[in-house]
Amino acid sequence: MTTAAPPAPPAPVELFDSHAHVDGPEFDADRDEVLARARAAGVRRIVVIGAVGEPASAERAVALAERDPHIWASVGTHPHDVEHMTPAWWAVHERLALHPRVVAIGETGLDFYYDHSPRQVQAEAFVRFLDLARRVGKPVICHIRDAHPEAIAILRDHNAGELGGIIHCFTGTPDDAAAYVDLGLYVSFSGIVTYKTAQPIRDAVGRVPLDRILIETDCPYLAPLPRRGRRNEPAYVVHTAQVVADCAGVPLDELAAATVANTCAVFRLPPP
Repeated sequence: MTTAAPPAPPAPVELFDSHAHVDGPEFDADRDEVLARARAAGVRRIVVIGAVGEPASAERAVALAERDPHIWASVGTHPHDVEHMTPAWWAVHERLALHPRVVAIGETGLDFYYDHSPRQVQAEAFVRFLDLARRVGKPVICHIRDAHPEAIAILRDHNAGELGGIIHCFTGTPDDAAAYVDLGLYVSFSGIVTYKTAQPIRDAVGRVPLDRILIETDCPYLAPLPRRGRRNEPAYVVHTAQVVADCAGVPLDELAAATVANTCAVFRLPPP
């Protein structure tokens, strides 16, 4: 007697990791393998964020995007580090902002949780990066932590909705999420949304229309459950996508298709 072959496993849904730091030294030993695992998991496209520490991060992100047609870069300086920016540092960003593989400015913004740079310096740099984004016609990626009222005021004053922008790794309240949507911005959810203590962030998903939701890893940080405690990587974004889909009340494939379309829209990329 013959037995039927088991059914083939379902093909992975297509996903877009809108915020990853795979240019960093954490991936120097196995970057090619990490990218191969991402594609095997359905993560076909990635935006690499060149904004960690000195502008060498921006240079690395752009170099990686130049080598891979499915990777794009952003350039900026994290609010932790803006206190140390020099005119030469700013000049690197001014130059790279015009690069054809650079699709956004950032991450920039306000982090009043750690206060690694003085708050006024953070605000001044945030405004300057918003101005740079407007001059080059590209959206802005915003890191906001414990500073949502201040960030909302700056973004409103500078018409960020017209510019286009993303609140990456959202960690605010549902009302904060709704305020960013009212400004015309996108809200991106990271692996934090899977954590047991993150119910307010899960509640915030329901305040963001499906056509304004993005997903990300922020790798190598913030690995989602059940990968928490490991180095994060783009392949793991599927776990975040499933939780966001559950919170939004839609199937995973619908959430995946929407977030790919949204990410392409905000970064002005052609749909896959």
